[in-house]
Amino acid sequence: MYGNRGNSGGFRPRNDGPREMSDVVCSDCGAKTQVPFKPTEGRPVYCRDCFQKHKPKDRF
Repeated sequence: MYGNRGNSGGFRPRNDGPREMSDVVCSDCGAKTQVPFKPTEGRPVYCRDCFQKHKPKDRF
């Protein structure tokens, strides 16, 4: 009952198998990397290091 809300939004299923990774090129440094989602055309995708640089700072 708790911890898993099915397909109505909320939590992801606990065991949905391995994630499908997509090969991409970082929009900042040009490094080849993989991300656990399908990139949207026209939106930047960053490697792990560049993502940290672009991540919003904590407001608190």
